Amino acid sequence: MTHGRRATALASALARTSHPGPAVAVTLAATLLAVTWGATAGTALLVAAAALAGQLTVGWSNDLVDRDRDRRVGRRDKPLATGEVSASTVWVATAVAVVVAVTASLALGAHAGVLHLALVATGWAYNLGLKRTVLSWLPYAVCFGGLPVVVSLAARDETGPGWTILAGALLGTGAHLVNAVPDLEDDRLTGVVGLPHRLGAPRSVDVATGLLVAGSVVTAVVPVGGVDVLAVVVLATCGVLLVAGRMSRDARSPFRAAMAIALVDVVALLLRT
Repeated sequence: MTHGRRATALASALARTSHPGPAVAVTLAATLLAVTWGATAGTALLVAAAALAGQLTVGWSNDLVDRDRDRRVGRRDKPLATGEVSASTVWVATAVAVVVAVTASLALGAHAGVLHLALVATGWAYNLGLKRTVLSWLPYAVCFGGLPVVVSLAARDETGPGWTILAGALLGTGAHLVNAVPDLEDDRLTGVVGLPHRLGAPRSVDVATGLLVAGSVVTAVVPVGGVDVLAVVVLATCGVLLVAGRMSRDARSPFRAAMAIALVDVVALLLRT
């Protein structure tokens, strides 16, 4: 393999190890919020850098912590488990991302920066042990609910409307439940027993559906105190995504649908504020 091909293969493996779907979705949502809430171009770029770097540290550390478990259950979609990338390489990438996350976060200002780093630390706490407990949902609720506050503090020096926190927490918890469902059996074999494992797959999906719907209702209805054209469009779109996610044969479709719903709600949030 040529040097160029090796570099491309390594970059691909690092990207897949980072949990790219959630990383891109969170970064896009944070950046759109920053722009809509009047952030300067420089601040919006810092928000994007901080969000992406923070997500990369969480994604890479997750697979580093889980690499032995992933090997035992034969996860072929995990580059660390298959040997496509070494642990030392991922550790170096994680360290670089930590430096970028800290630098970009603090450049947003003390309040926004410290809060964002606290959210990143909450993601690490999930990886390091909370995922094995009944509180496995809590980091998702805190991080999704706290992100709009970070962006509002950076862009407008205020915490923003409280309904954004509630909507984020509902969506984050729902995303956690549907994301865990495909791996419930593998997780149990390796000692991970979080909230989704205690609920079981059917109830996890049912509870997640309720939470996602509730988050969408909060986003579309609460800001105007009723149902208007935007609310109808948002709720109909989210309903289609939910049904499509549940009917698909792909085990990851419900999580992808949850991320899509979150982005739809971000767009609604942008139009409401």
